[in-house]
Amino acid sequence: MNTEEHNDIDLLIVQYLSGVLDKEAFARLKQWTFASEENRIYVKNKIEIWFSAGTVNETCMFDKDKAFQLFQKRVKKARRSNVQMWNYSSWKNWVRVAAIILILLLPFIGYWGGKESVKQTFADIVVEAPMGARTKLYLPDGTLVWLNAGSKIVYSQGFGVDDRRLKMEGEGYFEVTHNPDIPFEVKTKEINLKVLGTKFNFRNYPDDDEAIVNLMEGKVALHNEVKCMPELYLIPDEKMIMNKVTGEMRKTKAKAKRSNMWINDELFFDELPLKHIAKRLVRSYGVDIIVEDSLQDKRFYGVFKVQGNTIKDVLDAMASTNQMKYRYEHGKYILYH
Repeated sequence: MNTEEHNDIDLLIVQYLSGVLDKEAFARLKQWTFASEENRIYVKNKIEIWFSAGTVNETCMFDKDKAFQLFQKRVKKARRSNVQMWNYSSWKNWVRVAAIILILLLPFIGYWGGKESVKQTFADIVVEAPMGARTKLYLPDGTLVWLNAGSKIVYSQGFGVDDRRLKMEGEGYFEVTHNPDIPFEVKTKEINLKVLGTKFNFRNYPDDDEAIVNLMEGKVALHNEVKCMPELYLIPDEKMIMNKVTGEMRKTKAKAKRSNMWINDELFFDELPLKHIAKRLVRSYGVDIIVEDSLQDKRFYGVFKVQGNTIKDVLDAMASTNQMKYRYEHGKYILYH
């Protein structure tokens, strides 16, 4: 493919991701994409570069030249750094981000009329932070997201154009870009959270018995998917705790900034039961831990820097309180009294 054809296809990709590609131009892009495996991979790589760079200005009039220049800079930057998008190594180092983004092109689904934009023609984007790692990324609307270990979000290629909805498992910290026209929504099995622009931490791992939202700035509305009840609203330095078995949601005052200390490589245990501490250590260090029944509800307070401290260092510090002991046996850490 010559340079002129490259530029032509790149411009179509930019217009598609900016939500301004008309129906005829989209048909041309689709036809070219599926003409060969080489073309499909080319488009997939360009979409990865676009989304990894972070923002799409969906509220302004589309400036073809400006958008295309920005796109070219992103491509050149990716080539210079020789980076594979979202592929970070070494789970042993907490600070180094590990993420998996699955962007697969699908056949044409349909054309979304009314705004002269195409509605989700490509597959959803899945971003994961494996055990022993955390992930930082920017969504297409400019929203900053941190994902804690063992967490995942899923959102559409049309994110920021038609809606700002995503699904989440695990724990995430969000700094949401303000957009009064398109609310930002986070959906989990038990709770739907909706905001316009705010900062909050949302933890809801599938194997936890509680879901917790801490609000730093702005305002959030929480819709209960387990139990029929009015929406619950939070203001800064409030948190919501849900019992996922009963569906009960309660609101309390909190020092919300402590809830996202994990993005700065810190583990904070504020009189937390050992059974919950063990889960956090499992996710942070990628190890197996078994807690003796008699210690499940034993509470600990402490702050640990993950980088520079091994799992053994953390357990040694906890054992120094004389509230527990531990041993390593058959590939697992066993906590006992």
